[in-house]
Amino acid sequence: MTELASAAFTASSPAKAMIAAFLHDVWDNGNADAVDTYLAESYTIHHDPGDGWHGQTLTRDGFKHRLVTSRAPFPDQKFSVDMMLEEGNRVAVTWRWSGTFLADLPGFPATGKPVHTSGITIYSVDGDRLTGHWQVTDRMSVFQQLR
Repeated sequence: MTELASAAFTASSPAKAMIAAFLHDVWDNGNADAVDTYLAESYTIHHDPGDGWHGQTLTRDGFKHRLVTSRAPFPDQKFSVDMMLEEGNRVAVTWRWSGTFLADLPGFPATGKPVHTSGITIYSVDGDRLTGHWQVTDRMSVFQQLR
């Protein structure tokens, strides 16, 4: 899905527009300074099994560290939003992700190969700030692709 296709989600609510912009600015472009625009003072990763920050509450600086660390092996990573559903102060996002494995991970030397996965993230929103998420993704398929 292209950015224009993702823009269809942004017209329906400010929270969806903010999340689409967050994914693009922060995760796709790796703009750590943009974290200050989108995140609350603290951000809780309520559920994200396999993520090194699972169960933690991060400051904005802590989230910036997570961003830089997570993007390093896949500096060209991109998210494509498939669907967004909003209920109260939560927005569920189904997405597809891709990136090229260009830097080593512990136990996995970089291969230069493309890697793909998909998942769902439920963001908690307070006004114009993200306060946390719950996420499920197929990390096993990612590890299989790293070989």
